[in-house]
Amino acid sequence: MAQEPPQIAIIGAGIFVKSQYLPRLAEISDLVVLKAIWSRSEKSSMEAADIARKVFPNVECKWGDHGLDEIIRDSNIVGVVVALAGQIQVDMSLKLLKAGKHVLQGNPLKNIKKPAAASISEVETALSCYNSLYTNPSAQKIWAVAENYRFEPAFVESKKLMSEIGDMMSVQVIIEGSMNSSNPYFTSSWRRNFTGGFILDMGVHYIAGLRMLVGCEVASVSAMTSHVDMTLPPPDTISSLFQLENGCSGVFVMLVSSKSPKIVWRVVGLNGTVQVERGNNNGRHGYVTTLFGGNGETKSNFYPFSGVTEELKSFLSDISIDTLEKGGKIKGEGRYSYVEGARDVAVLDAMIESGMKQGAFVKVKRF
Repeated sequence: MAQEPPQIAIIGAGIFVKSQYLPRLAEISDLVVLKAIWSRSEKSSMEAADIARKVFPNVECKWGDHGLDEIIRDSNIVGVVVALAGQIQVDMSLKLLKAGKHVLQGNPLKNIKKPAAASISEVETALSCYNSLYTNPSAQKIWAVAENYRFEPAFVESKKLMSEIGDMMSVQVIIEGSMNSSNPYFTSSWRRNFTGGFILDMGVHYIAGLRMLVGCEVASVSAMTSHVDMTLPPPDTISSLFQLENGCSGVFVMLVSSKSPKIVWRVVGLNGTVQVERGNNNGRHGYVTTLFGGNGETKSNFYPFSGVTEELKSFLSDISIDTLEKGGKIKGEGRYSYVEGARDVAVLDAMIESGMKQGAFVKVKRF
């Protein structure tokens, strides 16, 4: 007899839930039962549920403290997707983990209330709280941090190409974003009310792409930050030198808003170069990966965006295994582990801290 798909709930009913999670879950509706959507307000929950019911007709609306308690007490709901404001996500995730739910939490992963150096301690505290929840290690639930870049086919395939370029000589990450008044996230209040602003909220994804591509950790940084566009929270630009643990150095340059958006990762090796660049193909958005060989040959491939879908599929597969094999600890996919998310944040935190200190050398916190 075939196993029933896992039942999950979504905590949050904002832009990302409506524009990404619900459409992506609809694509894989044979793998999951969406049982409930929760929001602080009835109105938001109803709006999201109306969208979800096109594919999941039995989804329930939950709101407020009572609705959250109902989700927590529902033993049929084994997994929860948390997509809330960055300042409250960790507390909510820990509450659900304590209740025995597997959690896929949005990024950034921390309660962002303090300057960069202090906020890293919050990540450490969260990890400690998570590990202390379970006296029996086999009962530990998955705490996944959503980072779709590690699941994007472009980065998965580009990582395989790295062996063809030999020893790394230089790394460049150039991000010229397009955050302006036409972007639905532009007016998001929580993204404007923490240290780092859009640099941290957006930048963790680009750091994840960097770390995925080079296959080693960023050891230290020296950065300058500035605030040029007064319609955005500070800082809105960052220029950083960084050194990898393998000794290779690189540059990370990010502008939150540009009139000519461009996003590119480029790794130059002794025998060639690997490049990943945002692009489109016949109206489909994604990434173009290019291998520049030492003999002058160039090989390019286009990969449409599918990281969110692949990440959800991985999470659902892991919690399905846990449902089937009760009593054994489920490790979960390493690419979405909390520790991986912490490492992304640690790099940007170090850059922001360095910028506050006028470019001082800062070591990246290791997790």
